Amino acid sequence: MFRLNPLTAKKWQRFRALKRGWWSFVILLILCLLALVAELWINKRALFVSHEGQWHFPTYAGFKSGRTFGLDYDYEANYRELQAKWKAEKSASWLIMPLIPWDPYENDFRDDVQHPQPPDAARGHWLGTDKIGRDIAARLFYGFRVNMTFALCYAAGVYLLGIIAGCTMGYTGGRTDLYGQRLTEIWSLIPFLYMVMIAISLLPADMKVVQRIVILLVIMIVFSWTGLATYLRTVTMKEKARDYVAAASLLGASNMRLIFRHVLPNTLSTLVTFLPFTIMSSISALNALDYLAFGLPPPTPSWGDMLHEGVSQLSSPWIVLSAFSAITFVLLLVAFIGEAVRDAFDPKKFTTYR
Repeated sequence: MFRLNPLTAKKWQRFRALKRGWWSFVILLILCLLALVAELWINKRALFVSHEGQWHFPTYAGFKSGRTFGLDYDYEANYRELQAKWKAEKSASWLIMPLIPWDPYENDFRDDVQHPQPPDAARGHWLGTDKIGRDIAARLFYGFRVNMTFALCYAAGVYLLGIIAGCTMGYTGGRTDLYGQRLTEIWSLIPFLYMVMIAISLLPADMKVVQRIVILLVIMIVFSWTGLATYLRTVTMKEKARDYVAAASLLGASNMRLIFRHVLPNTLSTLVTFLPFTIMSSISALNALDYLAFGLPPPTPSWGDMLHEGVSQLSSPWIVLSAFSAITFVLLLVAFIGEAVRDAFDPKKFTTYR
C-alpha cells in the first residue's frame, strides 16, 4: 500500500486545509480529466449510432462514409444532418451527438449567413462562432487541452535542465560552480520572447504543424531553465553541508547515490513550490506568442489567437470575452494552487519554537 512520508503527509494536510488552493486544484484536475476525453463532449462525430440493427461508435472508431448509413455519398457522414433526417422521417435508426456537436476545425458554412455569429443554442454554438464559422466553445476547450499539455511538457523540460544544472553546480562547487554561474547569468540576460520570435520566423512555411509545435516547445525550454537552476543550486549547497550527507559519504555512498537518494529528495519543497508558477508562466508566454502570431501554428486551437481576433473585431464581443475569461480563469486557478503550495511547504510559517 502506498504511504506518504510523515512530513510529506503533513504538508499535504496543510495544502488541503487551504481551501482556496485546494478547490482550485480540484477544479483544474476535473477540467484536465474532461479535456482528456474532450471528444465525448465536443465533437462533430456521433457518440453512438444505431442503424439497421448495427451499433457504431464513430467518435473513436474513425472515418465512416455516408453510405454506411444509407446516404448517397462516399465522404464522411454529417451526423448532425443525419440526426435531423432520421427525426424528420421518424426512422427507427437513431444517434446520440455530443453536447457541442462541432469540432474546433470545422466551419459552419450556410447560405446567407455572415460570420462571426453570436451564441445560438439551436445550432449548438453556445458561445457563438468566429470570423470563419468555427465554434468558439469547441476552440476554447480544445485550446485548454493544448495549453495544459504544452505547459506540462514545458515544465518537464525546464525541470530536467534546471535540476541537472542546479545540482551539478551546487554539489560539485569549485570551478564548475563558478563557470556555471557565469554561463547561467549570461544565458538569463538573453531576451526570451525576442529569441523565440526570431527563431519561429526563420522556420519554413511548409513545415508540419507537429514539428513547429515541438520546435517552439524546445526553444522555450532552452531559454527558461536558468531561474530554477539558480534556486536549486542554492538549496543543493545547503543540503550538501548537512550532517546526514557527511554520514552517508563516510559509509561509502557514491556521489550519484548522495545526489539522488539524499540531496535531491530534500529539495522537494523548492521543486513543488516552483511547479505551479512554471505552468502559469508557460501559459502566459504561449498565449502572448499566439497573440503576436509567433506561437502555435494555425489552425491549432489557441486562446492567444482567439484573443487577437476578438480584439480586432470588437463588434463581436463574445469572442474576446470568451478568450479573456478562459485565460483569466485558468491563470487564477494555477495562481491559487501555487499560493497554497507555497504556504503548505513553508517551514517557517508552520513551525513553533519551544
